[in-house]
Amino acid sequence: MTYSLLDKPQLDPTQIIALPNVSWQTYQSLKKDMGDHRGIRLSYSQGLLRIKMPSKIHEIINRLLARLVVTLTEELGLEIVDMGSATLDREDLARGVEPDTCFYIQNAQQLGGLNPNIPPNLPPDLVIEVDITSPSNQRMEIYQKLGIPEVWRYAPNQGLRIYHLRAEYEVAAYSLAFPILPVAKVNQVLSDRQTRTENSVIYDFRQWIRAEAG
Repeated sequence: MTYSLLDKPQLDPTQIIALPNVSWQTYQSLKKDMGDHRGIRLSYSQGLLRIKMPSKIHEIINRLLARLVVTLTEELGLEIVDMGSATLDREDLARGVEPDTCFYIQNAQQLGGLNPNIPPNLPPDLVIEVDITSPSNQRMEIYQKLGIPEVWRYAPNQGLRIYHLRAEYEVAAYSLAFPILPVAKVNQVLSDRQTRTENSVIYDFRQWIRAEAG
């Protein structure tokens, strides 16, 4: 069964622009010139710069998935630092990316204050990636190099898949950050959201967590 919030994804596409032969310095300058308040995402891998312009449906799904993560931490008594689409980059790897959303959960205690200094070797525990019309293969390769242990990746034709990083990313049935959570439950929430309000599906999801957690 396919779980999707898209009946006609071609009507509301996410646009991707790819620019080859871009230096690390140019990539860094572009980020600085664009600033933090913008509606696009950048990813960089060894000279290839991709510019992603999310659509309306992309952001609706992204924020719903992020809200599920926050709800889980609330109900399970876990700490969280929501980094949103903050840039993750390492010059030594010649790679950088702005995820749709990323979180520190298991390592949240290591980040203090509103503007923490984050060690370059401390990647987020969980990244959300939403693919509407273009696959995020390059971005997954960057996440692997950066050592992101878990990625939630949504695509209209397959719903949500959870990936765990071992030697490479492998599809998993359960979340690594939230071992009680099967991927099937997330896809059920996405399916329910087709005909119900966001608050109502979050309410039911919260009740499900409480029942599972005992």
